[in-house]
Amino acid sequence: MNSDQQAIVDQLAKALGKGDLDEKSLREGLESALTARGSERQDLLYLHASSAAPHSALLGMLLIEDGSRRFYDSPVEEWPYESVQAAINDGWRVISFPNTALLATDEREAYGLGFEFILERWQ
Repeated sequence: MNSDQQAIVDQLAKALGKGDLDEKSLREGLESALTARGSERQDLLYLHASSAAPHSALLGMLLIEDGSRRFYDSPVEEWPYESVQAAINDGWRVISFPNTALLATDEREAYGLGFEFILERWQ
């Protein structure tokens, strides 16, 4: 819940406590709270892992934060995360898991990026 949503819920609770809350006001307040976005923004983290397991080592990383893209071409040891699991532990949420249907048993027939995870964080 963002701060705008929290403020609306607090107003509704205060009105309820005073006995000033009717059905119409409750419905309008809840609708406002559900649609309030506040000043939040979505950051995205693309992680290319060595397998579909969240604890596997990373091969590539792209961060989109504050509308800017950052490619990590520095040594892996300098990246902020060593695995998808480490990013999850830091508050990132997985919104897309690798599409294993793109994998083939023969490397010459493999398509797609393989084990790409996409994670999000709202700030």
